[in-house]
Amino acid sequence: MTALISDCSQLLLCLASDWDAPSGRLQRFERQPDGGWLALGPALPVSLGWAGLAWGRGLHPLLPGRTKREGDGRAPAGIFAISALFGDAAPDSLFARAAKLPYLHASANLKAIDDLASVHYNRIVDQTAIAQPDWVSCEDMLRDDSRYTVGAVVGHNIAPVLPGAGSCIFLHVWTGPGVATAGCTAMSQADMTQVAGWLDGACLPLLVQLPRATYACLREPWALPDFPA
Repeated sequence: MTALISDCSQLLLCLASDWDAPSGRLQRFERQPDGGWLALGPALPVSLGWAGLAWGRGLHPLLPGRTKREGDGRAPAGIFAISALFGDAAPDSLFARAAKLPYLHASANLKAIDDLASVHYNRIVDQTAIAQPDWVSCEDMLRDDSRYTVGAVVGHNIAPVLPGAGSCIFLHVWTGPGVATAGCTAMSQADMTQVAGWLDGACLPLLVQLPRATYACLREPWALPDFPA
């Protein structure tokens, strides 16, 4: 696991006070030439799932404890790749052209599939490219609020996809300070925009999300940086 962490040079470390906390703090880190980590800016306040955290399916080994399930209101704990950005900015916008990860334009046809019976479960798809849509439940990526104005895709439950283990986990804009999510990690629009502009696929960015006590136990085995006070 330490070898995997050492491969990335951008890290988002998010800590919650305990497994049931609906909020936390997120710190950006960049790998330095000597292999150490440099914290960038202040720790950002974030909202988590209304029920807190549960172990997700990511790049970390299987660990004992509560595991995330579809609809449980918990954000996934563990280590996850950040694979893409999304937002309502047009594909030819300055933001989209400057993106250093694949960019998904949140059009009316972009859907996040949460139907356990669909072959597209836990995928973001352009419904115009699907000959026979097989879902009865999905989330519109083009919203009438600001939550998906800008965001990033978290690589949870993807290798392989396990129906029912949780779908479509994102970093996105919060509804408001202190307002919990259904299972994503959310922050202010200004903070999310800054994070999205910073993320670079060439740096193999990772999200590590843990309760503080678990982080204290795993910090050395996983070669994680110290979280600033």
